[in-house]
Amino acid sequence: MPGDTLELVREAAAKRILFTVHAIQQMSHVDRLITRAEVEFVIETGELLEDYPDDPRGHSCLIGGRLSRPIHVVCAPKAEYLAIITAYPPDPDQWTDDFKRRL
Repeated sequence: MPGDTLELVREAAAKRILFTVHAIQQMSHVDRLITRAEVEFVIETGELLEDYPDDPRGHSCLIGGRLSRPIHVVCAPKAEYLAIITAYPPDPDQWTDDFKRRL
């Protein structure tokens, strides 16, 4: 259930948040510059957009939220931490106007 996944994500984040090298690279692009605070805000207040329970690398999901701009975060809840796989501003050409559904 989506609510369960979001709960798992927030419980894992409360323990520790780890950023993958890929996430740091994507967040650091000069045209993105996504901060840790933005990612944390999305995790705390965002909504589950897509759930990937059968991901071969382990259960992961896409969470969307907005602080000063829309941000999408792909993450994987683990027993001891939340792994941030990537974070990016969604492309308006690929998402609905509210950035909650793919076109």
